[in-house]
Amino acid sequence: MNAPKTFGIWGNTEKDSFWETLPEILAWADKNGMGVHLTTRIIGDENCTDKNLPAIESKDDIGSMDFMLVLGGDGTFLSLARAMEHRETPILGIHLGDLGFLAKVTKADLFSRLNQVAAGDFIMEKRILARALIRKNGHTIQHIGLNDFVLRNGESHRMLSATVKVNDHLVGNYKADGLIISTPTGSTAYSLSAGGPIVTPTVDSLVITPISAHTLTSRPLVVPADSRIVLVFPETDDSILFIADGQIHETLDPSCTVSITKSDYEINLIDFKDCDYFQTLRTKMGWGRRGEG
Repeated sequence: MNAPKTFGIWGNTEKDSFWETLPEILAWADKNGMGVHLTTRIIGDENCTDKNLPAIESKDDIGSMDFMLVLGGDGTFLSLARAMEHRETPILGIHLGDLGFLAKVTKADLFSRLNQVAAGDFIMEKRILARALIRKNGHTIQHIGLNDFVLRNGESHRMLSATVKVNDHLVGNYKADGLIISTPTGSTAYSLSAGGPIVTPTVDSLVITPISAHTLTSRPLVVPADSRIVLVFPETDDSILFIADGQIHETLDPSCTVSITKSDYEINLIDFKDCDYFQTLRTKMGWGRRGEG
């Protein structure tokens, strides 16, 4: 890959560790002759002492960067992934806590990884996003998610009843606490905690996972990513809560239709040849370890 010359910083400004790390990154960039742009949210924060740096004021500004550096947790990463839309700027995630599934680099190896990026010693990993089109009151609302879409009854502790079709074929009538439609990236998030399978990122698919299904025959289902998953709610009287990536909320009524497929664009993640997805699983989840007696 070509060595980058400019990068933008997108971060969780509520974390003290962000403000502790930012000056070190700016010093590294200055030493390596790289131009740094900060989001307007960072520049506008009272903790920012570098207010004269160029600002990222629009999504097109993100598109002009050689790469984006995300400082925070996986939630911070998800917010940038949605903001990117069709722009192909690569993203490097720095997890300010423990290792994350999206933000793969920790503070401990931050500068060794940045040196690799500065030298062009990295690879590109593509991840699909899911797109939901919601028909509501005669209008179409679009939402994009890197991890998942969740639908649940808007009334607390009430069951969701939803009819699911894939490519116009009836899958079934789900009665559950909710439904999760996840990408492979999101398969290690909420879907996994609800009993869904782990799907490696290169498997082009979507996963339908019921949350606490009220029948033993309801099981997670993996379908090709270009499938069209349609959800309707003929047996529901209550409002329905639609959530994208755990961050965007939309209230639906039973007359709404939700159509989900993969987005027509992907995001680019900066990765390294010595990174191992299964190593991350073992580290984060104790994957493959024997139980301790």
